[in-house]
Formats: sequence, C-alpha cells, structure tokens
Amino acid sequence: QVQLVESGGGWVQPGGSLRLSCAASGFTVSFYVMRWYRQAPGKERELVASIISTGGDTNYADSVKGRFTMSRDNAKNTVYLQMNSLKPEDTAVYYCNVVVGVGYWGKGTLVTVSS
Repeated sequence: QVQLVESGGGWVQPGGSLRLSCAASGFTVSFYVMRWYRQAPGKERELVASIISTGGDTNYADSVKGRFTMSRDNAKNTVYLQMNSLKPEDTAVYYCNVVVGVGYWGKGTLVTVSS
C-alpha cells in the first residue's frame, strides 16, 4: 500500500528556512520520480520541484529556483525539500506526490511565511 506522509511545515518569518520531509512506504522512492507540489489559498496546485529516479537530477519551478533544494535519502525512503530565503508568497500547503501506476498524494503540510 503506497503511503506518503509529509512533515516539517510551520510558521517562519520572511527570510527564514524550513525543511520538509516526505516519508514513503509501499514503494521505493529511488525507483520513481518524486515531486513536491504546493497549493496556496485560492490558487491551483503547482509543481514546485521534482527528482528523477536514475541519477537523482532535480528540477524546480522558476519561482523557487536557487532557494529550494530537493533531495532523497534512499536508506530512509524519504525525500526532502529544503526551503531557504522564504517569502510570504511561499505560504501554501505542500504536498508530496508519486505516480506508481496511479497518482498518490500525502495529506500535506502547511507552511506559513509571515512577519
């Protein structure tokens, strides 16, 4: 049974940092493309970052490039999103996603950036 559990969200001031985690079970993260999405209030869900299976290359939305880093720990079967220089516009619920035949989503973790 595929499960994704996000954690690490919270409140942070502009310019601060957070690290999100997505613990996976029921499949091996290194075999699949893993993605982080976010959904801000009143907006559509958007792709933030992805990491491919072979080689672990990453891709980022232009809005987070240079500030966010996605990584993977194969031993823990977990992916991470390190978020630095956070801005108020980064406020959103962040979701982990994988397609294993069908798409699976975690329940999300809320990130609030405000002073």
